[in-house]
Amino acid sequence: MTMPNWNQVLTGVSRQVELGNKRGQSAFDSVRKKYLKRLNQYTKRNVIAYYSGFLSKPPIFGLEIKDEDKNGFMMAIHQMDREKGLDLFLHTPGCSIAAAESLADYLRSMFGNDVRAIVPQIAMSAGTMIACSCRSIIMGKHSNLGPIDPQINGVPAQGVTNEIEKAYLEIQETHRKYKSGNSY
Repeated sequence: MTMPNWNQVLTGVSRQVELGNKRGQSAFDSVRKKYLKRLNQYTKRNVIAYYSGFLSKPPIFGLEIKDEDKNGFMMAIHQMDREKGLDLFLHTPGCSIAAAESLADYLRSMFGNDVRAIVPQIAMSAGTMIACSCRSIIMGKHSNLGPIDPQINGVPAQGVTNEIEKAYLEIQETHRKYKSGNSY
């Protein structure tokens, strides 16, 4: 089974817009459902797409993994046949480690070790942790998993800590020299 490239998906969306959507769904929803259904028919597995528009809409709040997301998973999984396993599309900037751990635990309680992550482009931070909790990870040549170290506005927290410690030591050294009468 070959999946479409981005241009083919956008062409499908444009066609949906031109035809008008009779079911009240957005054109993006129609095209997304079409391809998820094709994957489901091909693999005979349950499929959930868990992604955000963080690359196209980076300043928007709420695009990250959070505790509330488990409610959505619970609704999606409610009547799924757990024996079929789960293919989980992941495209996320990550965020809450605790939410990721909770979500991974929930998925394992529902599907055992039969969860497969599919990373079409990027799973960062807590998204990487969710992917690594799965039995296997499928990625394209262009896909990547991100760092799992804590970040502060995209800057590694360890780097911030190191800079603060360095500044503290420099201040102490300057203060020591000043007290001993040494000039700068």
